[in-house]
Amino acid sequence: MEGIFTAPWFAALGSILLLDLILSGDNAIVIAMACKSLPDGERLKGVIIGGAGAVIVRVCLTLFATELLGLPYLQFIGGALLVYIAVKLLMDNDEDEGGGKQATTLFAAVRTIMIADFIMSLDNVLALAGVANMVPEAKWSLIICGLMISLPIVLCGAQLFMLIMKKLPWLIYLGGGILAYTAAEMMTMDKVIGVYLEDWSLIIKVVLVVAVLSFGWFKNHSMCKCQ
Repeated sequence: MEGIFTAPWFAALGSILLLDLILSGDNAIVIAMACKSLPDGERLKGVIIGGAGAVIVRVCLTLFATELLGLPYLQFIGGALLVYIAVKLLMDNDEDEGGGKQATTLFAAVRTIMIADFIMSLDNVLALAGVANMVPEAKWSLIICGLMISLPIVLCGAQLFMLIMKKLPWLIYLGGGILAYTAAEMMTMDKVIGVYLEDWSLIIKVVLVVAVLSFGWFKNHSMCKCQ
């Protein structure tokens, strides 16, 4: 096919690989946090199903990336939903660490991963499509390669994060903070509402991260006292 395996194609593929490494971190964190509370036998299953589902979501989003990101209020609403997911994951994981009931099921974990990945992949997919347009005659070959590369990165990253979180449980709060920051960034970049929030962007990010972590911590500790 024309344009494939040329110098510009390899240059664009290298850029896509770098983007995947940078942008797949938050997706891997979501998968790790969602699957950490699963029984040992279902953990790997959750990572694989959730990771594969995340790639399918990205394929669908790639087909409609420009149209989706052009919708007013979409990123603000997505950011608000991601705040809810961050708090829920903090509470689920902390409850499990505290010896309470099992916080989640395989279906619930995969559902959380799919919803969160849909929200967080909007900008990621647009970045991927933008780089692929550098070689328009081979655009779809680059997009397909980018999506195939992202799957092992997300799966290996999720496994690594789960191992680290098992050794250092407090890192769950770091993951929650990253998700809250991502949510704030999405809300301040919204096509409509973001215009009014732009000057307050840094303050909003700090306040939202602190609010999510504080709410998750106090909620978890109040639940522990009641048990």
